[in-house]
Amino acid sequence: MYVLNVSDEPTGPPDTAHAAANSHAVVLSCQTTERTAAATMTLQAIRYQNGTLEVLDQLLLPKESKYIPILGVEDGWKVINKMQVRGAPAIAIVGCLSLAVEISKEEFEKKKALRREVEGKLNYLISARPTAVNMKQAADHLISYINSLDNDESVSAQEMQARFVAAIEAMLEKDISDNRSIGEYGAKAILNSITDGEQVRILTHCNTGSLATAYFGTALGVVRCLHSTSRLEKCYFTETRPYNQGARLTAYELVHDKIPSTLVCDSTVAYLMKTAQISAVVVGADRVAANGDTANKIGTYQIAVVAKHHDVPFYVAAPLTSIDFNVNTGDNIIIEERPQVEMTHINNIRIASPGVTCWNPAFDVTPARLITGIITEKGVFQPSELSTLQSLIQDHKNSLPQL
Repeated sequence: MYVLNVSDEPTGPPDTAHAAANSHAVVLSCQTTERTAAATMTLQAIRYQNGTLEVLDQLLLPKESKYIPILGVEDGWKVINKMQVRGAPAIAIVGCLSLAVEISKEEFEKKKALRREVEGKLNYLISARPTAVNMKQAADHLISYINSLDNDESVSAQEMQARFVAAIEAMLEKDISDNRSIGEYGAKAILNSITDGEQVRILTHCNTGSLATAYFGTALGVVRCLHSTSRLEKCYFTETRPYNQGARLTAYELVHDKIPSTLVCDSTVAYLMKTAQISAVVVGADRVAANGDTANKIGTYQIAVVAKHHDVPFYVAAPLTSIDFNVNTGDNIIIEERPQVEMTHINNIRIASPGVTCWNPAFDVTPARLITGIITEKGVFQPSELSTLQSLIQDHKNSLPQL
């Protein structure tokens, strides 16, 4: 499905010496063929064109594919909060695009009025699901950008509006490019760690593919790249209770792409590790602390513990925007708690005894000591090396298109 190129030079973006050293043995280029690109259009969770935004209602998958029109920020907030859109990168993109849709319809005579509206609505969007850091990172950067435009006397209100909307639109292409790089670096790291010719068996959790990003995916992007090499024997994936993102969404993507895969119960992971010779675990991240502690979908922590016991490498795949250097450790990450009804009911039918109480955290935090490497668009880094990325992250922000 994806083309493998083997060459002497890395095909990804400029990276650090560390990342290049990790990628010398195998060089991948996960380029989608024309036929495949046409086929996978049905997996686009985000449709944006000419100021019009629609998002795929992921609560209805796999039974029904229905797109929800997003007319402005209030609609964006609702689909994020209700988890009709989920995945940290997708949350940021949909949130910001909902603002672009709303802003593009309005007329502003004064620049300060535009700036105030942008700041207020970006901060409102952050509150929809606060654990995922990507929305806050994007909001902080866009607020800084709108302030710089406001202070530039040579920029009119109309130009300020147009440039701000263009900056948000550029996030779509940036996300796709970053995801492909993450997929390539992750596949290289895994293939370089095993015997030549050995088939790879991956375990992943939750959904981290095209439905969680603008396209291609993070952890599932690594799986896609491995599949392109014909070295992937199988991708095991968990059901991911209580929202069943694995059973509903990851299954939907893997079956569509004809990637060999097997669904397992969340409670099967330890026995799977013991019997299936898993090559590596690859998961996504909603927020990575400065020390490498990682917040991800509930159940990730226990998978990491089991992987450590069985000497299985455990990788986190996430863009640089998921790393929050303002949070020192995972103890400082706010963990969202979801309504009890998500555990007690399925399709509005009660499955738990009336009167039972529930604890339903949406995320847990995996300690850095359990993580083999963090796969980013700039390479694969050990948690202890994250401090070296601060300058890269600043360069990343400064180089965002149109900003």
